[in-house]
Amino acid sequence: MDKDQKFVITINRELGSGGRTIGRKLAEKMNVAFYDKALINELKKKFQLDTEQIEKLKSGKSDWWRDFINSAMFMGQGMNEMWYYQRMTGQEAYLVTSSDMFKVEKEILLNVASEASCIIAGRSGFSVFADHPNHLSIFIQAPLEHRIQRIMGKQNLTHEEAEKIIKKVDEMRESYVKKYTGTSRYDTRNYDLVINMEGKSEDDAVELILDYIG
Repeated sequence: MDKDQKFVITINRELGSGGRTIGRKLAEKMNVAFYDKALINELKKKFQLDTEQIEKLKSGKSDWWRDFINSAMFMGQGMNEMWYYQRMTGQEAYLVTSSDMFKVEKEILLNVASEASCIIAGRSGFSVFADHPNHLSIFIQAPLEHRIQRIMGKQNLTHEEAEKIIKKVDEMRESYVKKYTGTSRYDTRNYDLVINMEGKSEDDAVELILDYIG
């Protein structure tokens, strides 16, 4: 990846690994926009988009995607880890995503990345941007106990509650990725860089990524 050209970095991660926070911190370090799944979902709702509407917008107002991005950044400022976690582990997170909604999300991501360099945390980013000419794909993982302890500390949950949520989200994300990309999110061939967070802080991971980029 050439950081001096327009780029996109995608971060897939296990719940409780700290991947979203790593993405946000990396974006701050590199002075680029950061997007995640929860934010894209909120934008889909706000603009009530479907694939036909996106095509009309793309062929119409030329700066619509920039307006979209500005709205995303404004919304992102009010998001915190607790809100994101609740969204990801709430009932809505387990609803089956339709093929149309996947297409909408893919269109949103591709057009957002076409505007400016950015970092995207999401389950299918490695696939969405597989053909992007300047793309870095990262996977953040951690041992189960590391993830449980992190979720327990952040959400004041019991060990059993945290483990149950992690396993359920793992199943949901893997099912989603297999359905829409035809591969497993655990297949390391999908990534340029895989980081195991055992014994590492989020800042350590950010520095590893920056060193890798060079």
